[in-house]
Amino acid sequence: KKVCFLFPITSYKAYANEHFATDPWPAEIMTHRAVELDKHHIFLNEHREYGHSLYDRHSDGSGVHISSRLRPVLNMRPKAQTMLGGDGSQLWQFNADTHLTVWLEKMGYDYDVITDEDVHHGGTDVLKPYDVVLTGSHPEYYSKSMFDAVFDYTHQGGRLMYMGGNGFYWRVSYHDTAPGVIELRRSEGGSRAWAPKSGEYYTGFTGEYSGLWRRQGRAGPNVMAGVGFSAEGFDISTYYRRNPDSFNSRVKFMFKGIRKNELIGDFGLIGGGAAGLEVDRMEREFGTPPHALCVASSENHTDTYLVVVEDILFNLPGVGGQENEFVRGDLCFFETPNGGAVFSVSSMAWVGSLPSNDFDNNVSMLTKNVLDRFADPKPFPINKAPAPAMKDSYTWRVKGSTPN
Repeated sequence: KKVCFLFPITSYKAYANEHFATDPWPAEIMTHRAVELDKHHIFLNEHREYGHSLYDRHSDGSGVHISSRLRPVLNMRPKAQTMLGGDGSQLWQFNADTHLTVWLEKMGYDYDVITDEDVHHGGTDVLKPYDVVLTGSHPEYYSKSMFDAVFDYTHQGGRLMYMGGNGFYWRVSYHDTAPGVIELRRSEGGSRAWAPKSGEYYTGFTGEYSGLWRRQGRAGPNVMAGVGFSAEGFDISTYYRRNPDSFNSRVKFMFKGIRKNELIGDFGLIGGGAAGLEVDRMEREFGTPPHALCVASSENHTDTYLVVVEDILFNLPGVGGQENEFVRGDLCFFETPNGGAVFSVSSMAWVGSLPSNDFDNNVSMLTKNVLDRFADPKPFPINKAPAPAMKDSYTWRVKGSTPN
């Protein structure tokens, strides 16, 4: 088979049995609506013996930094909804990823399923048999072995379709002998539910420095996928508008059947649009390849969407979606060595737009155009010429302002 769907089971474990809806989280402020409790929320609140997620705290106030799949995981069962899932389907992680698997089946693709835990143990060899690897909607947590394997795959001729948002964000460690157990330390900064104490930035399992991948002194998400986490909001999703890069001959295949001025994804099951929940942007200063194309960007997010804290030096007004240029998702494409390529949708809500109108829509069409070309053995020529100037630089600015 040419196509592989890479289930982000490591991230499923990070969210396993979370207590967002019942523990003292700023849930209603984050979502801009009243919290709707699902049956599993109430059950898990009453039965703490099922364990916690990496977003919860112990009774002494310290953060939970170890999680396992070897227990009943109630919030990853079919039809389980989350308070973070955006207006509409309110799906997250495993359940949201079924929007993508049903699309693959509806389109008639013959695909294999592997987990990123398989990749952790097997490395690049697990991915080599496939021409195309598709991620899930939120592959947030990655070990070093996983990161190296996916990066090497794309640089050995493989094609990666990053089908989500806020991916490749936190660095975790797997236990060497206990199967299915991960550890995280939310070191230094980032959008985090708790902070470790001084001296607790390294994992006990392996002694590795944990925290954000972009703080590891090596490749971060922008190097891997061309984009990195930029903003989050949990009310309404929006759409993408084509950029001048979308008319570059290198991506002609991508927009077959899509009109010049057509909005992409102004519909969907997750928040009503394809751009939402957590979105990523291209940023050359963080490692986006110089030849990467920004073919479309989202716009018109609400002020519930805020710039991620790691991109803010001072706490100032103007970080909401109606004001700040960083609150956007960028559709990104670039070629890699040996005929490979990477395409990133930069939004967790993208997969929720695939089934709209019985799968007959421009998000489905664009995704199919990319997957068909990525499954074609014809090599992508590496393009060393810098792409046109991007939408803005890392210089923090409010929409409409003039950079110095």
